[in-house]
Order: sequence, then structure tokens, then C-alpha cells
Amino acid sequence: MLEYILFDEHSWRRFIDYLRQLGLDPETSVAEEGWLIALPEDLDEALDVKIEAYYDQLLEGDEAAVAKREGEAHLHAAGVNVTLADGRIVQAVIDPKLMQRLLGAVSPRELGEFVDAIAAAVENPDERPLCQR
Repeated sequence: MLEYILFDEHSWRRFIDYLRQLGLDPETSVAEEGWLIALPEDLDEALDVKIEAYYDQLLEGDEAAVAKREGEAHLHAAGVNVTLADGRIVQAVIDPKLMQRLLGAVSPRELGEFVDAIAAAVENPDERPLCQR
């Protein structure tokens, strides 16, 4: 699943409405860290690009709203969800500047695939050389 998080309920609802207008049926939930949306990973590439662009707009608005609301207490933070083999989801904290550079080069989907590959390799080590796999 592709997972998205927003930090403002209004933005979350706008994103859900947008996805439904595109003919999608997102899974939604609310967690301690924010409002969550999940979509299947097999989206058409052009549709994925549209969704990512809209999500980025909403996320920028969320950041500005949180900064305004929290003032000096506002901290820049970034992270990525890691799904473990047992189904648990944990968050890996990433320097926000590094995350911004990563997302400037790869899509969130590609970053998720990269993180999933690392998690799988850590949980199920295969010490054979790549040429023997």
C-alpha cells in the first residue's frame, strides 16, 4: 500500500475528496501522528504523478499551518514508515533536508520500495553475493 500522512484534518478530507474524484477508494484512518490515507501500489504512473503533486501541495499547506499554530515549538521533522514482516509499522526518523533531497530525485513510491527492500534484507539476511541470487 502507498501511505500518505497529513497533519491537518481539513487537508486530509480534501485529499480524500480529490482521490474519490479520481475514481479511487482510499483507506483512511486517524493515528496519533496524524491523518492517514492508503492506496493500492498498482496505480497508473500518470495518476500517481497527479496524486503526488496534489499531496505535496497539501503537505506544504499543512507545514505552514502547523508552523503558524505552534510558533517556536514547531520543529522540522521527517520520517518514513517501515513495514516489518510481522505487520508492524515503525517510523524511521530522517533528516528533513535529506528527505527533501531524496524526494527531489525519487517518488514516494520508489522511496517506499527502497525502504521495503532494506527492511526485508535486514529481517531475512541472505549472505550470498548478488550474482548468486
